[in-house]
Formats: sequence, structure tokens, C-alpha cells
Amino acid sequence: MTTENQRKHQRIRSLNLSYICLDENNNIVKQGMGRTLNLSESGILLETHFPIELEYLVLLTIALKEDLLEIKGKPIHARSIETGEFEVGIEFLEPNQDSIRLLENFINEDA
Repeated sequence: MTTENQRKHQRIRSLNLSYICLDENNNIVKQGMGRTLNLSESGILLETHFPIELEYLVLLTIALKEDLLEIKGKPIHARSIETGEFEVGIEFLEPNQDSIRLLENFINEDA
């Protein structure tokens, strides 16, 4: 049995990042640093020290070599892992063309 990759976008490992979580009234409820486990044009899987609730909006600042990408996203899944850390899958929301181009260039260079 063969396992075919059915992902829409290629995933790559990346760098550290900072995040800010906003509630429904755009109040900051949490902020911290995380580690990018993988990154694609449509989202990111990150490791955090604290859980990020699925109802929050997340503002991310991701270091991509010499560039900083600022992008917002919505958590779509989260789980605790054996180390006591948390893995959070975040789907990017409304990325602008510059953000998409920066992601594409970074992913293609790393591939």
C-alpha cells in the first residue's frame, strides 16, 4: 500500500516566531514565543508552551531568513504532546499578495 501526500501545499521546517492571541473583541488574551514545526502557503504547525484556544484569532510574526512575515490566522486544531508543550495548527486568514510571495520564495528556497 502506497501513501500519497494529499496536502495542497508542501510543508517545510522553519524558525521561531512570536504570537499574539486576540479574543472576539480584539483584546490581547495571550502572547508568547513558539517554534515552527512546519510551514506551508496556507498555514503553520507550531509548538507553544501554552495552549491556544480555537476561538482566538492569532497574529503571527515569523522569521523567514532576513524577512519578518506578519500574518493572521485561525487555530484549527491543538493538542498537548508528551513534552508538556502544545502543537497548534493554524490556517492563515486573508494573506495579502506580498505575504504569499514571501512564503512561496522561502518555501522554494528551502525545498
